[in-house]
Amino acid sequence: MATYLIGDIQGCDDALGRLLDTLDFSPSRDTIYLLGDLVNRGPQSLAVLRRLIALEGSAHALLGNHDLHLLAAAQGVRKPHRNDTLGDILDAPDRNALLDWLRARPIALYVHGWLMVHAGVLPQWNLTQTLALAGELEAVLRSADWGDFLVDMYGNQPDFWSDSLSGPARLRVIVNTFTRLRFCSAQGVMEFETKDDADAAPEGFMPWFDVPGRQTAQVPMAFGHWSTLGSVQRPNLLPLDTGCVWGGCLTAARLAGDGGAVERIAVKCPQARKPGKN
Repeated sequence: MATYLIGDIQGCDDALGRLLDTLDFSPSRDTIYLLGDLVNRGPQSLAVLRRLIALEGSAHALLGNHDLHLLAAAQGVRKPHRNDTLGDILDAPDRNALLDWLRARPIALYVHGWLMVHAGVLPQWNLTQTLALAGELEAVLRSADWGDFLVDMYGNQPDFWSDSLSGPARLRVIVNTFTRLRFCSAQGVMEFETKDDADAAPEGFMPWFDVPGRQTAQVPMAFGHWSTLGSVQRPNLLPLDTGCVWGGCLTAARLAGDGGAVERIAVKCPQARKPGKN
């Protein structure tokens, strides 16, 4: 019985199938956790969702920014971008069932000693608060009023956390942290324009995981989202977006016990898109 974490798929179902074959994955024996951005930019988003739904029970997926974008596009809140590849889902006869499954996915998970998110966590948040705030967002997405939230979801402000935040502003900070964060200041002010590697931090900012005194520093963390991050080798940090949709690899990590060492396994992906950033 094995447990694997898998980085951003972004609609690359052929690569996902080859990775699962490489892992000798068995849904009756093994478990996979996917760190968000299941869809978009790659050519087979519909196939990815249908594969994961068929594996439910052995496959657990987080929501990423591209997954939320799909929900917004389906609700007419956001126009599809010219580079989006979501039409096969939006035109599918079972689109409502697919979207309902997607919006029921978690925003963060803490299992096997690992905190899993799509993008990052603000330095002020400890493990308990992180999971509680993820739960707030999950409850809204699973409610009958989930479409109303999507109207207010987009925007960069507020760009910092305060316990006094409420309503749409509170939810916007939560969703931006979990699905968009790369760089922030020592005080937790988020910066959203820079999408290059960790060395490209603007003045006054740093990768979220480098902030001194980060409350989750002792918690093993796995995340995706940052395909341009470059090599980061730390015992408590597991970045797994290796740029599959940009012609890189789709990477899995096999967990070796609660918070323990990991073994990485990757399959090369064909160049599905021109080089870019997520």
